[in-house]
Amino acid sequence: MEGKGENMKWIQQNRMSALYFIIAAFLLLIPFVYESRGLLILLTQIFVFAIFAMSYDLLLGFTGIVSFGHAMYFGIGAYAIGIFMKRFEPTMLHFLLAVLTTIALTAIVSFIVGLLTLRLKSHFYAMLTLSLAGLFLVLAEKWRTLTYGNDGFTFRVPEMFVDRSNYYLFCLSAMIIVFMILKRFTNSPLGRVLQAIRENEQRTESLGFQVLHYKIAASVVSGVLAGIAGILYAMSLRFVNTSVFSMDITLDALLMTIIGGVGTLVGAIIGAGLIEFAHDWLTELAKVHWIFERWIIFFGIIYILVVIFFPLGIVGSLRKINWKRKKRDSVKKEKIAG
Repeated sequence: MEGKGENMKWIQQNRMSALYFIIAAFLLLIPFVYESRGLLILLTQIFVFAIFAMSYDLLLGFTGIVSFGHAMYFGIGAYAIGIFMKRFEPTMLHFLLAVLTTIALTAIVSFIVGLLTLRLKSHFYAMLTLSLAGLFLVLAEKWRTLTYGNDGFTFRVPEMFVDRSNYYLFCLSAMIIVFMILKRFTNSPLGRVLQAIRENEQRTESLGFQVLHYKIAASVVSGVLAGIAGILYAMSLRFVNTSVFSMDITLDALLMTIIGGVGTLVGAIIGAGLIEFAHDWLTELAKVHWIFERWIIFFGIIYILVVIFFPLGIVGSLRKINWKRKKRDSVKKEKIAG
């Protein structure tokens, strides 16, 4: 029976891998079969926010940490690439230097923030991260010689990324790589400890694990990936201003994670797709009738409906339905065998 259960699990994993491969192949073919600049830009935004949402899901879904300041890492990445491309020639060398600078800065900041704040519990930690993100926002507003304040600035990108199709493929590849890394990370022994912390922090600590160290590790990985998402976001717009540090950016990641399914990674991608498509669709409807100019109201209604019908998020709810179906089938088989 145990061997049969392992075989079924292996078959299910292979099916999911095949499904992911088919979806990835379909997305790779889009620029070659469908020439729509608007669609490419929209899908690129989805890939970028999917990376950002997955980085947030590592904190919320796998470690049980609620952060309201995740935008500070996103903003660091956005300003790093913007400043490098503005002050220097937009070459691939300077792009790589901006990426390395972002990784270093976000790792250092997330380590320090984690060391100072992760001893706090629940809403105390969340509010402190919000205040720290506010400090970065004020810094970006006041340091006008570097950031140009609220007005922001435009910049050029390396020649390779000028073509939207190339940039689309680059962002898609980045999303797939991040997904694979996080999938491996969350299934590793370290990831299992993070999930144990999420379920019962006191018990995990009583087993001898240094809970704070594991939380900081998750914070650093999450912060670095959020910074990379910030780089891709700024390069997509070729513009950056202080809005990248705003609370709205963090709330977007939170909503994407909750709608898609907390602790699923795939849910973060689905949540990013739904929110970005809904935003674009409702914005377009504003041209049809004036009532859709208040698109945020309809967006709120969509969110409420998703929460009502998918309380565990889309992926989480579907997994629960599938688990109940398997359990029901197992009970039936036992009755027939008995």
